[in-house]
Amino acid sequence: MINNIISCEFNIDTACVEVKLTDGSIVSVDCIAVENEYANNMYEVSALDYLIYNEPLNYVELLLSGKMEEYLRNSTDYTPLSEMR
Repeated sequence: MINNIISCEFNIDTACVEVKLTDGSIVSVDCIAVENEYANNMYEVSALDYLIYNEPLNYVELLLSGKMEEYLRNSTDYTPLSEMR
């Protein structure tokens, strides 16, 4: 499916990334559902929001390839307050 993508764009009205495919179909990715599934803290939410607004194609590619968790693990540095003592 990744090779069939013509364009990706975030639709702020629906909170979805709309993916247009070569066969004319449109797939809508619910960003709130993705955030609820993958983001465990505000830093991960921020990393996802950056992708959604600035790199929606990379967002969709990470999601479809199953590498979203790996991306968040590598792109965010989060230490809970309880572990900082």
